[in-house]
Amino acid sequence: MSFLELIPDWLLIHGPAFLMALPLIMAAITAILPNKRVAWASTFIVTAILTLTAFSIALYNAEVGSTLYKMGGWAPPHGISLVIDALNAPVIVLIAVMAFITVIYAMPATIAEIKPNKRAPFYAAFLLSIAGLLGMVVSGDAFNVFVFLEVSSISTYVLVAMGAARDRRALSAAYNYLILGSIGATFFVIGVGFLYMETGTLNMADMARILADMDGGSRVSKIAFGFIVIGLGLKLAMFPLHAWLPGAYAYAPTPVTAFLASTATKAALYLLLRFTFFVFDPSYTYVADVLMFVLVGLGVIGMLFASLQAIFQTDVRRMLAFSSVAQVGYMLLGVGIATTASVAAGYLHLLNHAVIKGGLFLALGAMWYRFGITRTQDFQGLGQTMPWTMGAFTILGLSLVGVPFTAGFVSKINLAEAAADAGWWWAVGIIMLTSILALIYIGRVLLMAYFQSPPEVNGNVVDRNEAPLMMLFPMWVLAIASVVIGVEAGVMVDAATRAAELLLGTG
Repeated sequence: MSFLELIPDWLLIHGPAFLMALPLIMAAITAILPNKRVAWASTFIVTAILTLTAFSIALYNAEVGSTLYKMGGWAPPHGISLVIDALNAPVIVLIAVMAFITVIYAMPATIAEIKPNKRAPFYAAFLLSIAGLLGMVVSGDAFNVFVFLEVSSISTYVLVAMGAARDRRALSAAYNYLILGSIGATFFVIGVGFLYMETGTLNMADMARILADMDGGSRVSKIAFGFIVIGLGLKLAMFPLHAWLPGAYAYAPTPVTAFLASTATKAALYLLLRFTFFVFDPSYTYVADVLMFVLVGLGVIGMLFASLQAIFQTDVRRMLAFSSVAQVGYMLLGVGIATTASVAAGYLHLLNHAVIKGGLFLALGAMWYRFGITRTQDFQGLGQTMPWTMGAFTILGLSLVGVPFTAGFVSKINLAEAAADAGWWWAVGIIMLTSILALIYIGRVLLMAYFQSPPEVNGNVVDRNEAPLMMLFPMWVLAIASVVIGVEAGVMVDAATRAAELLLGTG
């Protein structure tokens, strides 16, 4: 008996709508729960169900191909459709799994970082963020993408601001995120409005068909594409539109940072792929120009400048935040080269980086939980005082650098090969250079942790004080996943290749 035979038929049929409806409904219920432990338990059960549903949908998609769900039975383009295909199925699984892992970690983390009277609202906002991310990924309707984008964003602004209990700078970080996020959403919806004016529909498949009939459309389509790229560029922290990210990642509660780093920018990049290659087409001159000169240009500049900025950060949270901007540059480089191999490599790095960076922020949060440290110099002797936590951080940090037999190596080597096949040898050099820069800022932390003695307090060396099991388990799941992907990358590479073939029509 196969796994899918154990899943109820109604879940496979209505799964796309269920993914959005369940966290939306439970967010309202969780917000008014009087007991914070019940609120956590409720969120844990919801994310577990979402993970099971996401895996079921992904396996079903691999078996039967793309599926279309008609909300209320109304067929598109007049009705709202939900789409599951090779492009978004892995992203759905990614969001659900990272939400589940983060909730496990959040049990001890929220005790230290969130005020007791705000923990139920915290989990409610977390569920809303999940619903928004899943909704924007599965929606086949451009305006509903905007609606769910806003659901996710507004709840995320609240989650970031809740870090004020630990660091008051979270309030200014949330405010900056709110302003820039609102600008990004405004640009995106203006672009959707221009597309509607050009095509007379909001269904993305219908938009694509009409634009193809119009050979790319008129000047209105070009303006629409520009607004959409800028709007999503803000959401995915494309250089130089990344100003909101360092503060949001550094001062948000640790579970929020880990979840955002793993999913929010990845969902926005998914939307950029969907609009660039599915609604529009790289064969349109204006799309090809944006891919070549905007995405590649800004991606490469982001790789270099953000990596250099990461080297000079004294706060490890900000170091990892700038590193995320650099890693987005890798993804944009793959997308901009616009071959099947390069898009697959960029998409693969999207998935792998989510695993890597989520685990790194979880490990860093555990270090703050035990010792209240975030600065590089405070990592002195941490390999002795928190060996299991530091072990996970080390594996994931080396994966970020791109050491062989890790997830980071798999996606970087695939991207380098794709660039070489396209004759972009200079891009191969940039990938190597920025990997060396990553080794510098990750290596500095590892040197402090393993080659310095633990500090003394009142004349006594700090004793070993490991993180709680509920913190260790999630970070080690991601650390082991990084190694498994590095050793046996077939499943991930195949998923990325199917996504790229769908986008470019080469399957």
